[in-house]
Amino acid sequence: MADTLELVIITGMSGAGKTVVLQTFEDLGYFCVDNMPPSLLPKFWELVKESGKITKVCLVIDLRSRAFFDEILSGIGNLDNTSFVTTKTIYLDASDDALVSRYKETRRNHPMAQGSGTITEGIRRERDLLANMRSRAQWILDTSHTSPRQLRELILERFQNEEQQLFHIEVVSFGFKFSAPIDADIIMDVRFLPNPHYIDELRPLTGMDKPVYDYVMQQPETEAFYRKFIDLLDTITPGYKREGKSSLTIAIGCTGGQHRSVALAERVGAHLKNDGYPVNISHRDKGKRKETVNRS
Repeated sequence: MADTLELVIITGMSGAGKTVVLQTFEDLGYFCVDNMPPSLLPKFWELVKESGKITKVCLVIDLRSRAFFDEILSGIGNLDNTSFVTTKTIYLDASDDALVSRYKETRRNHPMAQGSGTITEGIRRERDLLANMRSRAQWILDTSHTSPRQLRELILERFQNEEQQLFHIEVVSFGFKFSAPIDADIIMDVRFLPNPHYIDELRPLTGMDKPVYDYVMQQPETEAFYRKFIDLLDTITPGYKREGKSSLTIAIGCTGGQHRSVALAERVGAHLKNDGYPVNISHRDKGKRKETVNRS
């Protein structure tokens, strides 16, 4: 097992952004647990230690566990004293005005004001109860004027490894006869290009084979389209990454997903790889032809 396990504890005011931070740590590969009962902490760490596979854990602790709060503080103190756990606590805070505004926007009740009391009274009670946790935190992060995207970027700047790239691109070819991928961000229809299916010697092949690839790429329409499509991708892809999107799926479709879309997915994917993006190229329908030959 690893020499040490990294534990990040997220706590702080309700409405200050704990959910955004937890999701960011999940994207960074942390094993994330929201609102674990404190009595389970010792057993949980024993299981983690014995597994030898989990090296990064993120826990959210908030006032949903207020009945166990003293027990939580004691449990964290015990973890701080172990030799195999390094603990970092992030406390998320925001001004009263910002928190009230967020609760008004979502039309939710504050957890400390349910049943009786106003939002501001709930915020005051929560601040008093969390004072001890705030004093223990290694990083107090005020999100009063921070958007969810900016908050995500702050966490990534602090905890993302240099070699770790969250943003990646999926380039997938498909056939419209089998429906378009439902998870695609960009769908490009290339059925306007000359179809190798109608050339006897090319029909059994796919866009992965050089004769088909060359045929598709030698068409004047293909080159004109490819240049404009790449210009578009080169323009918009940095924006997707900048806005905090973790992945971008580009789907290229032709009729059966055998020839044109496969060849172009290969070429587009290669270009994006050369631009330095982590790219995975897949061909969803390339192997479906024989199964559907009598129905196409």
